[in-house]
Amino acid sequence: MDSAPTAPGPGALRKPLIAILRHSHIGALVAGSLAACGFQPLAWWPLTILGVVWLIELVGHAHRARRAFLLGWLFGLAHFTIGDNWIATAFTYQAQMPAWLGGIAVVLLSLYLAVFPGVATLGAWLLARGFGAERTPGRVSLGIALAGCWIVTEWMRAWVFTGFAWNPLGVALLGPFASQGLALLTPWIGTYGLSGVLVLIAALGHHAIRSARASNGSTRAGWLAGAGLLAVGLTALMLLPAGYLDRQEGEIRYTLIQPDLRQETLDDPRNFEPHFIKMARLTMPKDRGERRLVLWPESGLADYLRDGYPDYFYRQMTYEADPVLARRRIGQVIGPYSLLLTGAVDLVMKNDDAVAARNSVTAIDGRGNILDGYSKAHLVPYGEYLALRWLLEPLGATRLVPGALDFWPGPGPRTSDFGTLGKAGIQICYEIVFSGEVVDRRERPDYIFNPSNDGWFGSWGPPQHLAQARLRAIEEGLPVLRSTTTGISAVIDADGLVRQFAPMHLATRLDGKIPPAHEPTLFARFGNALPLALAVLLLVLSVVARRRRRA
Repeated sequence: MDSAPTAPGPGALRKPLIAILRHSHIGALVAGSLAACGFQPLAWWPLTILGVVWLIELVGHAHRARRAFLLGWLFGLAHFTIGDNWIATAFTYQAQMPAWLGGIAVVLLSLYLAVFPGVATLGAWLLARGFGAERTPGRVSLGIALAGCWIVTEWMRAWVFTGFAWNPLGVALLGPFASQGLALLTPWIGTYGLSGVLVLIAALGHHAIRSARASNGSTRAGWLAGAGLLAVGLTALMLLPAGYLDRQEGEIRYTLIQPDLRQETLDDPRNFEPHFIKMARLTMPKDRGERRLVLWPESGLADYLRDGYPDYFYRQMTYEADPVLARRRIGQVIGPYSLLLTGAVDLVMKNDDAVAARNSVTAIDGRGNILDGYSKAHLVPYGEYLALRWLLEPLGATRLVPGALDFWPGPGPRTSDFGTLGKAGIQICYEIVFSGEVVDRRERPDYIFNPSNDGWFGSWGPPQHLAQARLRAIEEGLPVLRSTTTGISAVIDADGLVRQFAPMHLATRLDGKIPPAHEPTLFARFGNALPLALAVLLLVLSVVARRRRRA
């Protein structure tokens, strides 16, 4: 008589599952998904480290260059699809293309962005293997080489095809609002160097785990104890409040407005005047004799503020179709001794016709005079202009920002001197994510103003944007003031700590004094030459580690 079949035990089920995750492409996708969980709003940074540990293990088993690249590419595909999912939300706020196209757009973008992790894993695999000298790469050499290659490829991702620098891996090491976390290293190594540090931490953890598995008795216990101490120390550094920092107060008073203008109402002319009144009520000075800097967000003001445009452009304005009267009304709102920095749109004219637009910040004093202006240099592809228009427009594609005119870029970072109200560096919205490209090195500002419209980007985009603005503050040693339409607005000091903030979807104002700037950091002096130098050092060390293994 045949015996009844028995159910497989937990061990029998676990082994095939581990084999699948360890040796297949599924493992790389899972590792990339875990690594994306370290970004805001989740901020589960241990999972980012675990994901990179897993990636190192997978690449270490690769026997061909093609597989090493593919593992990194699959890691990146999952990593960017999850981390950049907020892009899909933007498609729900326009009527020219179907909203479901947003999800496809995220995947298509990730297919391209994943090339950079793929190049990093391929380069690390080749260095650790010795370009054909050995069948499998040394794990120590592989981890060090991956850290160096990751720095280089993240730097490349920020400028190749105009660049998309969003969510560098190192942003996962930024602590909560009152803590720097391991981002305290960025004044010396920059954000891309911080990404290399995260990979090094993962490589150290990977080495400890493998060594513990290969050891017995007290040796295994020692490796496990070392890994435990590393985890405890890292957690303490990530969560320790930065109370040791000198949190001085500055001299320049500010009023920062978050009007909570919802994205679905911004472009409706019926809302232009109510939106202005809402911002004006939040802005009114408590003392008419007060000297202060007033900060309004990107996209909040519908008026064309400059003279010389055809009359039909002014007819959509909120106030009597006259830019002079519109500016005077703004002057009356802010008070005679105040200065407003506001997001605005300027037109590029040719032969009395508008040929393009510029996403700008305009400085207006209490008498309604324009004192200065800045035009955004890093524009959002397919958001503010339609790349490959000749090909995509016949297919029904359009940019996300409404209007018939493409935006043109400005010349890049510059500093505006407002006398007693300080020297302002301005970075509009997306520009703030580009490490090493936010400040005019020839004339260092006292603070950076970062107006933004994050209402496009759901619940994931705004906290990620804020985290990257904090990294710019730490790198440059400069305070950053963010005024957004819907949140998250914040005042960030030169150590990257959030002094004040307005949560999403709250109409409010923040008042205070701009925190003082630090002396120029090492990164402020040398920029991305520092992380690239670190990358070269790591790549040399990986070669040394490989040769010591062979000796």
